[in-house]
Amino acid sequence: MTAQTKNRKGFWQNLLRRDGRKAPGSETPAVTDVPHQTAPELDIAPNDPILTYLASVSGVVEVEKLELDSPALREMKETGVKLVVPLVSQGELIGILNLGPRLSQQEYSADDRKLLSDLATQTAPAVRVAQLVRQQQQEAQERERIEQELKVARLIQQTLLPKTLPELPGYDVAAYYQPAREVGGDFYDFVDLEDGRLGLVVGDVTDKGVPAALVMATTRTMLRAAAQRLFSPGEVLQRVNEVLVQDIPPNMFVTCLYAVLDPQSGRLLYANAGHDLPYRRRAGRSEGAEELRATGMPLGLMTGMDYEEKEIVLEKGESVLFYSDGLVEAHDPRHDMFGFPRLQGLVGTHRSGGSALISFLLSELTRFTGEGWEQEDDITLVTLERSEEL
Repeated sequence: MTAQTKNRKGFWQNLLRRDGRKAPGSETPAVTDVPHQTAPELDIAPNDPILTYLASVSGVVEVEKLELDSPALREMKETGVKLVVPLVSQGELIGILNLGPRLSQQEYSADDRKLLSDLATQTAPAVRVAQLVRQQQQEAQERERIEQELKVARLIQQTLLPKTLPELPGYDVAAYYQPAREVGGDFYDFVDLEDGRLGLVVGDVTDKGVPAALVMATTRTMLRAAAQRLFSPGEVLQRVNEVLVQDIPPNMFVTCLYAVLDPQSGRLLYANAGHDLPYRRRAGRSEGAEELRATGMPLGLMTGMDYEEKEIVLEKGESVLFYSDGLVEAHDPRHDMFGFPRLQGLVGTHRSGGSALISFLLSELTRFTGEGWEQEDDITLVTLERSEEL
């Protein structure tokens, strides 16, 4: 065993000394006036062949002896890297230790290489632990950022949802909203119009979080502004679409149904921008529920869209259910879907509307899914019922 091997402290003094003095007991000649050198930073692409090579070898690698078609290897040679020591943990290359020429101008000895290999073996686990700690810190920061974003989005959404329900003589209006997570993409609104007319809005924004909340807020503002200037629900949706499509984030759109009620006559005008079809529950001999169909593309997808407009007269004792897809797309333990036919049948057979209909549908949903069901999507229910007596 050589003196260098016995005295590893002396070895590191020889290897790393920058003050130019000769280490005690060393045969290495002193190097004077050696400037401080900073190791070059190498940017190695993930597909660089040198990474595969270094992950498969053990011990110290001489850069000059390598022959690979590797941009990183060429950069190493140009910057004067002499030795590369792979840091491998559990078969994974987690780092590289690069060494330039020794300040003593001597070649690295066999003892030097042995010590570097031992150092890599001991260092790799510590580096891996440090990487895991840093990853956990980054994940914690990301979770904190997401939580803060959800708080902001939830505040926006809670601020925009109606605080009270419209009070119309001869009518009963009820609403239910339950997001699946902290922040949902559903929204509903009521707009007071001229001559006592009432606008009803139910919509669903794709995506979640702050982007969806901002799109929801923007759409609500546009709908309210257009509704005050335009009489026709189809024209309102057309106007909102033309403005929204210019600024909506990529891969996002809004489904929306807009209806206008004239309380005096019971006349209900409506247009649909790709939203779930409402159900009208009839009264009298022809009891049952029918779909209120009107065609139109979701808002924000493309310009130049037209929205079909339909009209019904809501008779005494009849009601309309507006909803989002969170109810019909719920699944039971066998993965069967609640579905549109089931909802239509329930609406048609229930003899009362308003809050009683909402409570009935929610109880049927619980019976279908079971008590341990985890809500999959936002649920929004809005009912409009014309009383049998004025």
